[in-house]
Amino acid sequence: MTVRQKRRPVAAALWVTAEAAVTCGVVLLLLVVYQLWWTNLRAHAAAQRQVAALEQAWGPARADTSEESPGLSSPSASSPASSSAAVAAPRTGRPRTSAAYAVIRIPRIGITAPVAEGTSKTKILNHGYVGHYPRTAEPGQAGNFALAGHRNTHGEPFRHLDRLRVGDTVVIETAAARFTYAVERIVPRTSAADGTVLAPVPYSSVHPRQRMDGPGYYLTLTTCTPAFTSEYRMVVWGRLKAASER
Repeated sequence: MTVRQKRRPVAAALWVTAEAAVTCGVVLLLLVVYQLWWTNLRAHAAAQRQVAALEQAWGPARADTSEESPGLSSPSASSPASSSAAVAAPRTGRPRTSAAYAVIRIPRIGITAPVAEGTSKTKILNHGYVGHYPRTAEPGQAGNFALAGHRNTHGEPFRHLDRLRVGDTVVIETAAARFTYAVERIVPRTSAADGTVLAPVPYSSVHPRQRMDGPGYYLTLTTCTPAFTSEYRMVVWGRLKAASER
């Protein structure tokens, strides 16, 4: 066998290896495009359709949609849920699991997204929805109304949650009412197991100085951090400042 004949199998093997490497590279590139572009496009479109469906089902809102409505004072930490401040209290029963029943609007980061009951990735979060943690308060109720949303891919409604500042508003709309919360505290990073951030009076067991004080009408927003990882959680806490009937 000549030297040239001996080289042919080696050259063929190298060619096959190169083709396989190129194919793998193309597949990986397509996966990245799918995760970073297509899932966002599809989930965002689905989320906006759901928002439109909810708004159509609710009918037109009242002309008065200002943050401070006449006759509605901001709830204090000791106000009962039946006080005049909570005149637009949500319905009593729990929403059906995975069903969208509210809309969240965050002007600072330009987000409008549906809120669904539960935090399942496959049934809720991966559709561009924001998920409501079961067993936390409902919108406008005393306690802690806690939500989760993706920071990256699948609509990423909380992509720019880190841009929120103390004083920014978060609006939650339901079939019956509109609730305006004001951001009061931000925990840039905590453990994914820091479950006390969802407590009725939320606090961080990892960062004890990070806490809200006394019973109140709270909002908690959670998402993964840093971007493109799920190792830690970012937490935003707000307090109910105004409520108005639709």
